[in-house]
Amino acid sequence: MHFEQNPGEPHWHDDHHHAPSHAHAHPPQRGHNGGPLPAQWQRLHRRGENTEDLPATERRDFDLVEAAFVEGFARCSDPTSFLRLARVPFIGIDAAGRRLHLLRVEVEELTDIGSLTPLLGGAGMRYAPLPARLASRRRRLRFVYHNGEQIEPLDLTAALALQNQSDSTE
Repeated sequence: MHFEQNPGEPHWHDDHHHAPSHAHAHPPQRGHNGGPLPAQWQRLHRRGENTEDLPATERRDFDLVEAAFVEGFARCSDPTSFLRLARVPFIGIDAAGRRLHLLRVEVEELTDIGSLTPLLGGAGMRYAPLPARLASRRRRLRFVYHNGEQIEPLDLTAALALQNQSDSTE
């Protein structure tokens, strides 16, 4: 890579060449005479904290926390201890005062391979398979609790919002 020694001389950047009349500015980018991109801030939510009251950047970054949880949970040798470290309640009280008991943690793999588009006039749908570059993969994390009457799946945010009633032996 050649860096410009004298203004007005031809020079190269990582992926393109500039002629001598280079008279425009470049925003800083990775690999383009700029520093690394800024890191995203991530934090777990406190119990009882409403995520709607958080700044949009912190709500947006929670998906990264959940992805890291899924990755770590899949590799851990002791799932019970992992849940304790993450402060996921084994027994918790929800906002309605119901007592919930954790039965299992589910991680579901999803791959979107097609799309539906409504037809004009609402007379049906049009299906189109997605090209490989547009297919998307993601994981869905669920904590399956029982509320005394039925099964109740919760996401990570809802599970962490439960008031923890677990004792040290659970």
